[in-house]
Amino acid sequence: MSTSDNTKKPRDRGIPRSLTVKSVTNITPNMRRVTLKIDSVDIFPPNAEGAFMKMLFEQDDKPKPIMRTYTLSQQRSQLNEVDIDFMLHSDSQGVTHGIAAPWSLNAQAGDRISLFGPGPAKFINIDADCFLLAADMTALPALSANLKLLPENATGKAFIEILSEDDKQDLVKPENVEIVWVINDIPGSDDSPLFDAIKNSEWQHGQVAVWSACEFKTMKKIRQYVKVEREVDRSHYYISSYWKKGNTEEEHKAFRMKDKEAHEK
Repeated sequence: MSTSDNTKKPRDRGIPRSLTVKSVTNITPNMRRVTLKIDSVDIFPPNAEGAFMKMLFEQDDKPKPIMRTYTLSQQRSQLNEVDIDFMLHSDSQGVTHGIAAPWSLNAQAGDRISLFGPGPAKFINIDADCFLLAADMTALPALSANLKLLPENATGKAFIEILSEDDKQDLVKPENVEIVWVINDIPGSDDSPLFDAIKNSEWQHGQVAVWSACEFKTMKKIRQYVKVEREVDRSHYYISSYWKKGNTEEEHKAFRMKDKEAHEK
């Protein structure tokens, strides 16, 4: 059994959805949740948690909106609502940079946002003896969706890098899956504490299934460790980068494409 995915096809890329902001709240000091209301006549697929959304952000100085990719964090189909979580990280002057995070800080009930999706999600292979999951805050919503898919009797560990102790969340998970919180107030740093936590942890016995998503440099270290040092079969690991420090999403995408070509040789 290979790594499972959401077989729902993305909506026609030529027809974005228009959703309304219902509410905005900080679920931790550095994670902001925007709840979006779906038009009652729109057909939104169920079971879309963990899927990606291409959000369109209007810019006064740009002729076209800028697209950014985010994960659908939670879905309440009976209410036609979805939650999108935005990691907040300020510089030394307290300024939050980028496009999407500042939008989430300024969003108010009644605002409109257009997006494409949901697109297919990548889920962990549940045909395994035990599980290893890893993410930084950008991928925490996707990791949370994966935790919900694990069997009730699953065993394993989920390593989650956060900015501070106050960013810990209560997550739905099997009883015997341990959450390991890794504090790193300099996300994307070269020392990669998320990787160090994984490597310094005792490796589990049997067939291990791995799911990981994080910053580009850390992703490469985790992939090398899982693939080469631990010799996990390709069918049992999904390891991806969600961002690259100092790069826009468009620049990161180009790095990912080159890395993928080299990795698959």
